[in-house]
Amino acid sequence: MSLHIGIVGCSAAGAALCYRTICEEGASLLGPHAHPEVSMHTPSLTLYVDCLERGDRQGVADLMLASAHKLAGAGADFLICPDNTIHQAFDLVQASSPLPWLHIAEEVVTAAVQHGYRRVAITGTGWLMGSEVYPAVLRKQGLDFALPDANDQKRLNSIIMDELVCGIIKPESVREYLAMIDRLKAGGCDAVILGCTELPLIASDDNSSLPTLDSTRLLARAALRKACA
Repeated sequence: MSLHIGIVGCSAAGAALCYRTICEEGASLLGPHAHPEVSMHTPSLTLYVDCLERGDRQGVADLMLASAHKLAGAGADFLICPDNTIHQAFDLVQASSPLPWLHIAEEVVTAAVQHGYRRVAITGTGWLMGSEVYPAVLRKQGLDFALPDANDQKRLNSIIMDELVCGIIKPESVREYLAMIDRLKAGGCDAVILGCTELPLIASDDNSSLPTLDSTRLLARAALRKACA
């Protein structure tokens, strides 16, 4: 019998993609139409955004923990959060959590190591790119990393927060993001972390000049493996 996965949601599109991946790919491990039991709790995104804009990590952690307790009450065995940005509060969550978690950056960096990448680009929201969520894990594994330049960071944050999290995909924004990846490749990167769980909606190995590390699906697949072990 598989374990019950609890999804701590933040932004809708990324959480939905993670949920769909678990349900759709569960059959490869469990048989036709099968997947582990899944529950998800998502507070209003504006609550997270307000905390992030204030730099209130404890506020972010409190929201994550509120979801964790609700999911524990629903019977979940362990938790995942398909949102890279709010993992900056992960250290404040772990000690008080009623359930164990998988860490999205650890799953992504594990995949980077397995593929033999040496210098990866970190892309995501401005909050994520300005945090230690990925750098800390990458350094621990001995990997180098790079970030988009300041102008690209500002534009990418706008694409994510004003468009992707609202379900808006503009062809011109897709082209801009892919051009950012081209510049990161020219700077010596050999892979790119899609470090916003909405970025897989616009970039993949099919259109990116760099191999992609899809944080949303990598986390979902890690949850599947744990649930079905």
